[in-house]
Amino acid sequence: MYKTVKPTTFTLPISLLGELDELSKELGKKKTTIVKDALEMYMDLQDLTVAKKRLEDKEDTTLSKDDFFKDLGV
Repeated sequence: MYKTVKPTTFTLPISLLGELDELSKELGKKKTTIVKDALEMYMDLQDLTVAKKRLEDKEDTTLSKDDFFKDLGV
């Protein structure tokens, strides 16, 4: 699979960077891989949080399945 990456710079607290260094050595993984995996898990969690918030929003309208498919032209 082809992946596109872009170098990114961000700052971390020294203590967190130290933990990342230790974990990287212990697991034998690159720090980039650990941060990428952690960020993907965090984003998945936030997706769930947003979905729950939307489900609880009484003012948010939902479409019936018939209207959904009609809008799609199916």
